[in-house]
Amino acid sequence: MIDGAGTARYPDTPPAAAAAGIAGAAADLVRGLVAWPWGQVAPSVYETGRLVTLVPWLTGDGERVAYLLREQRTDGGWGAPDDGYALVPTLSAVEALLSVAHRPGRGADPAVIAAAEGGLAKLAAMLPGPGRDRLPDMPAIELIVPSLAARIARHLADPPAGLAHRRGLVLPLPAGMGEEKIGHIRTALAAGVQIPQKLLHALEIAGDAARGLPGVRPEQTGTIGASPAATAAWLGDRPPADPSHPARWHLETVSDWHGGPVPVGYPLTVFERGWVLAWLARAGVPVHVPPELVLSLTAPIGEGGTPAAAGLPADADTTAGALYALALLGAPHRPDALWAYETPSHFCTWTGEDGFSITTNAHVLEAFGGYLESGGADDDPRYAATVVKTAGWLRLQQRDDGSWTDRWHASPYYATVCCALALERFGGAAAGGAVERARRWVLDTQRPDGSWGHWQGTAEETAYAVQILLMTGGPDPACTDAARRAAPVLAAALDGDGTDGAPAMWHDKDLYRPTAIVRAAVVAAAHLLESASGLMDK
Repeated sequence: MIDGAGTARYPDTPPAAAAAGIAGAAADLVRGLVAWPWGQVAPSVYETGRLVTLVPWLTGDGERVAYLLREQRTDGGWGAPDDGYALVPTLSAVEALLSVAHRPGRGADPAVIAAAEGGLAKLAAMLPGPGRDRLPDMPAIELIVPSLAARIARHLADPPAGLAHRRGLVLPLPAGMGEEKIGHIRTALAAGVQIPQKLLHALEIAGDAARGLPGVRPEQTGTIGASPAATAAWLGDRPPADPSHPARWHLETVSDWHGGPVPVGYPLTVFERGWVLAWLARAGVPVHVPPELVLSLTAPIGEGGTPAAAGLPADADTTAGALYALALLGAPHRPDALWAYETPSHFCTWTGEDGFSITTNAHVLEAFGGYLESGGADDDPRYAATVVKTAGWLRLQQRDDGSWTDRWHASPYYATVCCALALERFGGAAAGGAVERARRWVLDTQRPDGSWGHWQGTAEETAYAVQILLMTGGPDPACTDAARRAAPVLAAALDGDGTDGAPAMWHDKDLYRPTAIVRAAVVAAAHLLESASGLMDK
């Protein structure tokens, strides 16, 4: 189920456990990993909008439309307060509401028309203009934006009642974007050309060519491309003839778990488990980890590493995160699978990646460093050389103010905690200056209420800042005092579900919030603060 803010509520997950203390909260998190093997993720406006358009027959359509109406901001947009991040969810929501307005019996719904009008006005203000072409580095954004803009244009060629004044509106596209690349993809699909697995994650951009695409079959979980939207595009606008079709029941399940709306990037089994267990273990949180969770991290690792979940290609980030978690849990695994992602200067997230990810390299440093620390392969010079190489590359990526930023998260606090902790533990003496600059940046950016945050103070980003202050460098009264001022923020997050009304900040096709991972970061920070001062004791 979901609450009024669109936060997933998993009925069988134990309630927030502040009353049972930090150890109880950690135990609840681990139990949740077992109880919900597909992961715990908040709903996505982008992905939910795609289901409204693509599978109107699916159970929960009314709840999805209501969710879109409820999530609209007062300025007419959807998503994060930053217009760059708001573009994709706003396009998706507007297109979905226009599709609803064209349905028999819904065209006169004033709430739908008003929301679509507000969204169109917001899009007109967003696109394009000086400074508005610099969009965030989100997966498939160069395909999603023109695809949705074209759909909106088709709706407005014959607008629904109440939107006649928008007839013929064509939204301008950001510089460098167009339908040409999408056209090539659709032509290739029609010709039977097999597309890269990572493109299946955004199969919805293929339009009608995605429906029943030959050569594509649901994974064991029923998903196509680990995406509800991609699965919906493959199923099409009519229920499958087979009442037991696994893709149909995958969507029915995901929709039911979230009360109608759906998350983006789902499932994310290995990714979630690796991150949650690493956050807890690295901070020394006492918790029992069932052997089945250790096995679930070890079993998927092949020659090319491991994917976040079935339906996605293997990647260096998930692989490194799983390997480091295994080392922390006393089950070190050779990191040789990561060699497939090595470049002359750094490690790529996947082969053929455009650009690079700083946090992927921080996790690679932890994977190799953790394996060496556990006593593995210390006679192989490649491992130690990789640690030195990766640590040196990370130092070069640090910004002048002491922070790092990354393509997988909107907040510099996430990238900075990943880099600072990896360099502190495995970067050697040469990393000392970089880590100290990161600590100074954290101290300089604390908000008056004791929190930290990019757009606003959040428990998630505060947890990252506290970990940097308490897990790097030597004893420092200024760092301890700053961390203590954050205690109320962390305590409030432990008392609730940890979302504190903050925007999602993790990058996929839409920004998303992996709720279990975020809560694990908060629990880890609270444990560090309790260990340092006892301030979190209940």
